Amino acid sequence: MPSRPVPHPPSDWPRPPACLPAARLDDPPDGARVAVAGLVILRQRPGTAKGVIFVTLEDETGVVNVIVWRKVYERFRRAVIAGRLLRVTGRLQRAHSVTHVIAERIEDISSMLDLLLAPPPDFAPRVGLE
Repeated sequence: MPSRPVPHPPSDWPRPPACLPAARLDDPPDGARVAVAGLVILRQRPGTAKGVIFVTLEDETGVVNVIVWRKVYERFRRAVIAGRLLRVTGRLQRAHSVTHVIAERIEDISSMLDLLLAPPPDFAPRVGLE
């Protein structure tokens, strides 16, 4: 069975300003400061990680691995624990062909989830068409 083309998200998809999509994380150089946003799909706090938390975000283009050091976690604890949609600002780190964002600032932008459910303005049903 042939695969169906995946539709592209609308250009007015509600993204926080200046966020880099996951698919473009290879563009900036190692150590660059970036902002990413996405749904939280995984939070891990392994006992062997000495207080480090690993968060995986997903946007419309892929996944972003985020490392949250203990001091950053303490500062943004509520967002890390309760946020369903996060905006993370931090530095890119590449090691062994894996890219991470080392979190410096974490914002809970879960309130934007409601915008995703609203139909775009040009998607309204048209009355009287034949």
